Amino acid sequence: MAAAEEPAGRQSELEPVVSLVDVLEEDEELENEACAVLGGSDSEKCSYSQGSVKRQALYACSTCTPEGEDPAGFCLACSYECHGSHKLFELYTKRNFRCDCGNSKFKNLECKLFPDKAKINCGNKYNDNFFGLYCICKRPYPDPEDEIPDEMIQCVVCEDWFHGRHLGAVPPESGDFQEMVCQSCMKHCSFLWAYAAHLAVTKVTAEDDGLVLNVDAVGDQEVNQPENGAHHDGALKEDVPECGKAAEKEVKAEQMNEPCTSSSSEADLQTAFKNQLLNTESQSGCKLQELKAKQFIKKDTATYWPLNWRSKLCTCKDCMKMYGDLDVLFLTDECDTVLAYENKGKVDQAADRRDPLMDTLNSMNRVQQVELICEYNDLKTELKDYLKRFADEGTVVKREDIQQFFEEFQSKKRRRVDGMQYYCS
Repeated sequence: MAAAEEPAGRQSELEPVVSLVDVLEEDEELENEACAVLGGSDSEKCSYSQGSVKRQALYACSTCTPEGEDPAGFCLACSYECHGSHKLFELYTKRNFRCDCGNSKFKNLECKLFPDKAKINCGNKYNDNFFGLYCICKRPYPDPEDEIPDEMIQCVVCEDWFHGRHLGAVPPESGDFQEMVCQSCMKHCSFLWAYAAHLAVTKVTAEDDGLVLNVDAVGDQEVNQPENGAHHDGALKEDVPECGKAAEKEVKAEQMNEPCTSSSSEADLQTAFKNQLLNTESQSGCKLQELKAKQFIKKDTATYWPLNWRSKLCTCKDCMKMYGDLDVLFLTDECDTVLAYENKGKVDQAADRRDPLMDTLNSMNRVQQVELICEYNDLKTELKDYLKRFADEGTVVKREDIQQFFEEFQSKKRRRVDGMQYYCS
């Protein structure tokens, strides 16, 4: 044995020891990751017949649609069957996408799984990811020219991927946030700043990062104010739902009908407006307007959000219309999240996963089941004792050692069977 020729310590340096448990745990982890990424996508059937799939694993092909051509994406099954030898970009997952494989964007390719496709999928959305470029820096991933170790994070709105250092705000420690909204999407969905002050993982009122809610804030911070200069309760006017605008009109009408007195001040009028707005909010049930009644800051940074933050968004009639106008209605859907997609893949895989030992047992009668279980327990006990010797000696278990064990185990089993006496009644 090698252990007799050189010290165990020296041998372990030359041959890293990996236990069977380590192998099984690593295999299970890789399998779970694959299930999460694929999300239960079908590896054999093209997803085109399902229409715009809510979420699915997607790929792009630089062989068929290189940069300069129209971007296109396709499903998992087509990546295997139609693009197996091509250079692909793994897009992970995108929402509401219909498989493009073989349509008019592919000049010399016909889909082998579903050739009868429309020329173009008008509902699909594309970005630089379809050419293997990501973030505001428009670089590939992994980037051979980027020596800075930096994880990439996907924006839940635009679904582009960003380097953590390019988001304007340092990402919280891994696992401390569930979703991210990039700078550009925070500008597009500026109503989210009212929620960020109360829901975001990195609060916009934290003093350490300069996001203090300060009426004298300057620089890239923006404290929302009405046109007269007094501090306002929320986002820009175009972001205010109709229920808030109606309240503002009512207050202005009252101001015009009341005589002007020396005791009336601009602050008093502003207070009256806020009180009237709050009364309207309580009647309308608009959560957004309640948050906009408090001061908050906008910054040119990304924001990080915790688990289930979407459930806190207002779903009143006016807010739903606003989401529709901004094309972000998906933010009100908890099942739209990547976490929900990943969990679905894991659940589907667990349902399909079958234990071969249990399958074998279920196919046997009672006597055979007992005999198999006894044999299994004998094998486990002897293997444990056999491996314990190597552990006690600090030596490495090699392939030939395992082979020798099973040969001896089979020999013992044959001797037991041959020595059994059978009686007939």
